[in-house]
Amino acid sequence: MTTTAEHAEQHIELDVTGMTCAACAARIEKKLNRLDGVTATVNYATERAAVSFAGAGAAAPDLISVVESLGYGASVHTAAATTALPGDELTPTERAAEVRANDRRQRLITSAVLAVPVVVLSMVSSFQFRNWQWLAFALTAPVAVWGAWPFHRSAWKNLLQLTSTMDTLVSLGVGAAFGWSTWSLFVGDAGVPGMKMRLTLFPARSTDAMAGMAGMAHSELYLEVASSVVVFMLAGRYFETRAKRRSGAALRALLNVGAKEATVLRNGREVLVPIAALQVGEQFVVRPGEKIAADGVVVEGASAVDASMLTGESVPVDVSAGSPVTGGTVNVGGRLVVRTTRVGSDTTLAQMARLVEDAQSGKAPVQRLADRVSAVFVPVVVVGAIATLIVWLLVTHDTNRSFTAAVAVLIIACPCALGLATPTALLVGTGRGAQLGLIIKGPEILESTRQIDTVVLDKTGTVTTGRMDVVEIVVADGVDLAGAVRRLASLEAASEHPVARAIVRAAGAEIALSTPSDFANHAGLGIVGSIDGEATIAGRPGFVAARFGELPGPLAVAVERHQQLGHTVIAAGWAGQARMVVAVADTPKPTSREAIDKLRALGLRPVLLTGDNHATAVAVAAEVGIPESDVIAEVMPDDKVAVVKRLQAGGATVAMVGDGVNDAAALAQADLGIAMGTGTDAAIEASDLTIVSGDLRGAADALRLSRRTLGTIKVNLFWAFAYNVAAIPLAAFGFLNPVIAGLAMASSSIFVLTNSLRLRRFR
Repeated sequence: MTTTAEHAEQHIELDVTGMTCAACAARIEKKLNRLDGVTATVNYATERAAVSFAGAGAAAPDLISVVESLGYGASVHTAAATTALPGDELTPTERAAEVRANDRRQRLITSAVLAVPVVVLSMVSSFQFRNWQWLAFALTAPVAVWGAWPFHRSAWKNLLQLTSTMDTLVSLGVGAAFGWSTWSLFVGDAGVPGMKMRLTLFPARSTDAMAGMAGMAHSELYLEVASSVVVFMLAGRYFETRAKRRSGAALRALLNVGAKEATVLRNGREVLVPIAALQVGEQFVVRPGEKIAADGVVVEGASAVDASMLTGESVPVDVSAGSPVTGGTVNVGGRLVVRTTRVGSDTTLAQMARLVEDAQSGKAPVQRLADRVSAVFVPVVVVGAIATLIVWLLVTHDTNRSFTAAVAVLIIACPCALGLATPTALLVGTGRGAQLGLIIKGPEILESTRQIDTVVLDKTGTVTTGRMDVVEIVVADGVDLAGAVRRLASLEAASEHPVARAIVRAAGAEIALSTPSDFANHAGLGIVGSIDGEATIAGRPGFVAARFGELPGPLAVAVERHQQLGHTVIAAGWAGQARMVVAVADTPKPTSREAIDKLRALGLRPVLLTGDNHATAVAVAAEVGIPESDVIAEVMPDDKVAVVKRLQAGGATVAMVGDGVNDAAALAQADLGIAMGTGTDAAIEASDLTIVSGDLRGAADALRLSRRTLGTIKVNLFWAFAYNVAAIPLAAFGFLNPVIAGLAMASSSIFVLTNSLRLRRFR
């Protein structure tokens, strides 16, 4: 919690427990916003409330008290989740989520094992042995009480607040079915030996005879309904919990980018210490290939630093004494000694973690269609069941038929199909996506896919290959191309610079390289050495020209042309003359242009966003078919978030496609985040969709699959509600036996399953 003055506006975050649906989040948010001077946003997905309030108008205990008065738990959110070091144990919030997930899994498995024999015994009369109903009752009792306890508890909380959700209806339906069955067994005649269940369309009359028990009244049992409803609903809730548990993974992955240890110089010795022990002002050593432990300034050494994970810049940055460096970047050249300027939560990496958290918390709570409708649907069903009971008692004076009709109303309204509508479509859709290399994380991200109209594309590693490749080699007149390539590759083989590796890779493994002698690296300029006894130099064109004079005409023209395209240009010379020029660039993937065309075919506007310079960005955009007007270059990580926010503020619904740590915050901020599976864990965890192959064409396929899956969910929900609306009047007028109502309910579930399975044919 932060404050600048006694009555200044303060901001606090609360971890909220006990929410079971988006309606819970909306209820808490509404209650908090009623407090004077309080503005609150409750995020069901992250189980967190972001609250702003005037210093004199409220305090953390007041806010917690309000949440607890609604029947939920609350505590002040600490920075542990975002400042925990790599390898730390789970935070209390994460442990609580783990406990909830394990509890729901245990309830689901146990309830399913107990419910299967109950359904079989109740539906297949040939399996109904003497006193079978008592076994069914014994198996159903723990399911209806313990298995359904989360729904009963939620319904009780709702009752105390005079509200209702789908949990209310589940609790009522299960309670009515189990309660009536219990009454029939212990008070009625359903517990007599030899009792069998008959499947008749109409409720049994008091004068009807039981099979094998002529002349005795027949009381119905609905144990299979009570048990199956619980299993279906627990399954849906469990899969929802699994998706929500991933909400904090983006921050953990982002922090894991950083170094875990630092080699600190103390009393003239190198001491390896945990990153938490590093202090501002201390000096630490970074060897080639190691991550820089914290933000700082180079005090000794020269090297190249790969900052692509943070800045998106594909070309490593040359650093020397006095150059600033950022924690989490990689030293790809020589040994560096760095003086620490920022550690812990003040580092650039930690600030990016906060950007991801803020973007995630800022997303509006998901409003499930079933929960919205239930606000009206549930009270109507309850009133309808009570009215049915009263009317039947007044008209027929037949208690058995009256209660049977009322129970039938509750049973037919039980949301089995509603509970299956989302998880089944999601499971089939995500399963098909996995076969196609597309990972959809959860149902909460699907609602925005139909409205997406703008796709922001990171350049490096998304549109391009993410590595340096040779695009052209130009040699002076009279110079043998093969010999020149061999000479330059032999010299560059002694360097670890990515440009050098690109040149060696372009030479090919079949070329026998020589080992250079007298090799020397001039940081930021170039390299020199002797190849086959002849001095050779390679590096920036100006560096070579300073040794051998102006580059020959064809080479100078090539240098100017490629520099205008934003390419990295390396010149080389020997025998007293500049003799070749090599252009190196991060080139577009072969499928990127086709991917852009597919996105446009979906009615989307592609925008290229990168930390690279403008010339490079425009050149890449031209190759893949994006106009210069849709290119945004030279942006830092926080600028990427700002670009996404600006587009959203202008009315655009934005999908962001990226692969680097620098994209994580923008991926979280976007209405839909799409990560390349070939990228960093931070980007993948911050995204909503992942393209495993790294092929940009998957972005269009992912959007199509997401839209198709969402459409299937909506169709499922429509028919589930339509089934209820059509069947409830039949039950109320006594045209449905509750057992038949249970079968009808199962039929609606089968329809939902069948409709969802159609997603397996997605192409």
